Parts: sequence; C-alpha cells; structure tokens
Amino acid sequence: MRISVFGLGYVGCVSAACLAGMGHEVIGVDVNQVKVDLVNDGRAPVVEERIGELVAEGVRTGALRATRDVREAIMGSEVSLVCVGTPSEPNGSLCTTYLERVTEQIGAALAERAALAERGGQDGPTERGGRQTVVFRSTMLPGTCLNLLVPILEKSVGGTAGVDFGVAVNPEFLREGTSVRDFFDPPKTVIGELDRASGDAVAALYDALPGEVFRVPVPTAEAIKYADNAFHGLKIGFANELGAVCQALGVDSYQVMDVFLADRKLNISPAYLRPGFAFGGSCLPKDLRSLVHAAQRADVSVPILAHVLPSNSAHLQRAVELVERTGKRRAGLFGLSFKPGTDDLRESPLVELAETLLGKGYDLKIYDANVSLSRLLGANREYIETRLPHLAQLLADSVDEVLEHAEVCLVGTRDPAVLAALPHGAAPVIVDLIHLPDAEARRAEPGYVGLAW
Repeated sequence: MRISVFGLGYVGCVSAACLAGMGHEVIGVDVNQVKVDLVNDGRAPVVEERIGELVAEGVRTGALRATRDVREAIMGSEVSLVCVGTPSEPNGSLCTTYLERVTEQIGAALAERAALAERGGQDGPTERGGRQTVVFRSTMLPGTCLNLLVPILEKSVGGTAGVDFGVAVNPEFLREGTSVRDFFDPPKTVIGELDRASGDAVAALYDALPGEVFRVPVPTAEAIKYADNAFHGLKIGFANELGAVCQALGVDSYQVMDVFLADRKLNISPAYLRPGFAFGGSCLPKDLRSLVHAAQRADVSVPILAHVLPSNSAHLQRAVELVERTGKRRAGLFGLSFKPGTDDLRESPLVELAETLLGKGYDLKIYDANVSLSRLLGANREYIETRLPHLAQLLADSVDEVLEHAEVCLVGTRDPAVLAALPHGAAPVIVDLIHLPDAEARRAEPGYVGLAW
C-alpha cells in the first residue's frame, strides 16, 4: 500500500520505518526539515533499537522517503497515518493544536485531489479513483475524532466522512526502547472505524502481524489507549507503594510480588476488572484500612492505597445520585448481601446504599432471596442491627412485592427470579448496578439507567 505518515517523532518514525520494512511504500511528513533530511539520508531522527537499520534499508530500497510537503504526501498515498503529538496544556487538558493543524492541511490536500479527479487529472492515486483514508494514531480523548477532527476534514474537503474519504482511529501500543519489537509483535491491534471500508484499509496495513484485532467504534478506540496507560500508571504506583510499606515493615517486597504475580486466577487476570457496583465484605475494606494505617504509623505516604476506599465510596454515591435524579420517592432494592449466594451483610455496599436512601427519606422495600432476619447470626446479625435496625419491616417476601411498591428499582443481584421479572419500559425506572445480561438492549429503552455504562 502507499502510505503517508504525518509526524516523525517516536510513533511516526517507528510506524513509517516498520511499515516500509513490511513492503509498503511510505512517505514521512514533518514540519521539521532536520527530521526530513535525516530520514532521506537513511538516518533515524530518534534513538531506538533497530530503528536505524530499518530507516536505512527503507531509504536504500526506495520504500521510505520524507518530505515537508503535505500535498505531495497526499497525492502519493492512499492511507494517511496521523502521528503528531498531543501534549498536555498547563491546566492538564489535552492540547489538540497540532492535530487540528495537520487535519486542516490534509483536508485541503484532499480537496485539491478531489478537484483533480473531477477534471480527470492523472496525479498519483487519483487516476485509480481510490478513496483516501485518514487514520489518527495520536492519543486523543474520546470524542476528539468525531466532534473535532471529522468536522475539520469535512469542511476542508467539502465532502462527507465515510463516503468521500475514510476515517479511522488506530491507537499505538509502542513502548520507547522496545517500540520496533512492539510494532512487529503487538499486544493487540485496535481499529476504530467510522465505516467498514475505513476499517478494512487499516486492517490491510497490519495483515502480516500477529495478535488479536479489535474493530470497534471510534470513541471506543480512543478510550482504550487511556484505559491502558491509566492502568499501567496505577500498577507502577501500586507496586511502589506496596514496596515502600513492605520495606518499612521489614518484608522483602520482591518475594511478596513474586507470589502476587504468580496468581493468574485473581491477581493478573480479568477478575475484578469489569465496571460494576462498589466492593465490600469482611475482607477488602478491613484489609485496606489496616494496610493504610500501618503505612501511616511507619510514616510511609501511600496516596493510591489511601484513596481506594474513598474512591469506592464515591462510586456508591453515584448510585444514590442516579436515584435522586429520577425524582421518585418509592424505591426498591434487589440484593442486600455483599456477594451473590450468601447472606453475609458485613460491610455490604448494598446495605450502605439502603442506609443512605433511608436517611434521605426514601420509602424502601428490599428483596434478597438469601437474606432472612431469623437466620442471621453472630457478627452478621450484630452488623445489620447497627446499620439497618428496622430491616424486618423493609424486607419483602417476593420480587413482585418490590415491583408493586417501587417507582425506581435498583438491581444489585443476578438472581434469575429477579432478572426474569424485571419489566421493560418507562416504569418503574431501572437503575442497573451490575450490568444486566440484557443491558445493551435496555440502554435504548426509556426508564433504564446504567451505573457506569
């Protein structure tokens, strides 16, 4: 394929050189003449393992060259990868200045190419009548492509994205220092496609590469890069904080983490990594509090660990706010124990949710098939008598009793009897705390609200 790559920093230079190494014909574009001259001399403008030999080989074979001329690059390519920087503004917001500028330039060149095609000009891909696909590889927040960049392109071109030209988002997962290896052996390939043909053009670039390919809506592709990087930062911060606590307590942190990492069932796995309701129970809150307290006693600052429980409380408060926004006063709650299939109410987030709603004056009915006041014993009974002393009057004997009472229902259980009875439509309002099995279908219905989806 004939590809233009805009921006010859780490991402752009590596992408251009690796694509040329795969047999594509690549034109690199940069405003910096020094970078352009370096590439055309067969030298890489960045320091990276293997990048020098790839650039040299690409230039030697004629598969790679560079220019400052946007028009030349567009006329000589059918796919354009935008790899310009998106730095932070002083207030932390995303700077899209470079993205907007290069998008305008690409749009103007596409308009000229379209005019040549109308006149029957024979200039590059115009003679084939091929549709250009603009692929944004820069990291940008969800909504940037569709709400900012696509309108710029459409205005400049005088055409419609997905019809007159293609648009896609293709985030990179390249680590500086190993970016060439990461390009040829990616953890995944993500293609945010505006339309099927746009996605097909991007997929064709990486046909020979291993790894799973995900073709998703454009905003999803934009968000995935942020999910990855936020989690990477969280992992590093977590490991460092835990290491500092271990050191203060005289424990070998590397031994701890070796055992931690060996657990592929719960720790390094998909477990606990799906949006849902707040966590609770007799272990997680207690152990987090103890660990943070131990760190404080040892004068070790652990801001990540110290904010896990406040974050959990903020998530629970989101559910309360969703109920408040409905304006309804009669509420039903399905589920009360902290985990399905048990009657353990200790530090259950659903108990805290019920307590909060009662404190705000809501008329509440609760159904949990596993919870019977007469069967609660020991610490479990003591806990609930402290938090919900009038639980007997709140518990319903059936799902129907709650549905008949409630104007707004909060669903915190996957009990098959509850799922089967939940109505569709505007009444009662369904506040989904667990991502119901039919959540995607319900999202289009009036009266359905998801907690974090």
